[in-house]
Amino acid sequence: MDINMTLIGQSIAMLVFVWFCMKFIWPPIMNAIEERQTEIANGLAAAERGQQSLDKAKAEAAEIVDDARKQATTILDQAHARANEIVADGKANGVKERERQIAAARSEVEQETNRAREELRGQVSAIAVASAEKILRREIDSKAHEDILSRLAAEL
Repeated sequence: MDINMTLIGQSIAMLVFVWFCMKFIWPPIMNAIEERQTEIANGLAAAERGQQSLDKAKAEAAEIVDDARKQATTILDQAHARANEIVADGKANGVKERERQIAAARSEVEQETNRAREELRGQVSAIAVASAEKILRREIDSKAHEDILSRLAAEL
């Protein structure tokens, strides 16, 4: 092989091309690659922080939900207790009202019984006077014999 000017010219052209690339093309490419690596590293770090924040938020949400369930359970228990109290009060009030109505009914029945007795006494007195008139065949003055008739009515 013969070293000639073409080979030397090509070698010099290659060296100039490599030097030109190393001086003007390679640094911007390396800067771009380094910037891209930095952006990727920052993105991965942000993703990691975001994942940690998400995990933390999920834990907080679960805690809040648990607290809400506990509060809901407490409120339901209180509502059931209050409902039972209201039912018990209603029953007690119903019993009192029933007893009051029974007492009023008994009193009314007693009054009606007394009225009926008085009415019956009056009717019995009238029947007794009528019977006595028929027996004696004369008229008895009810005003004159009122004390006898009242004793008779009292005995009945």
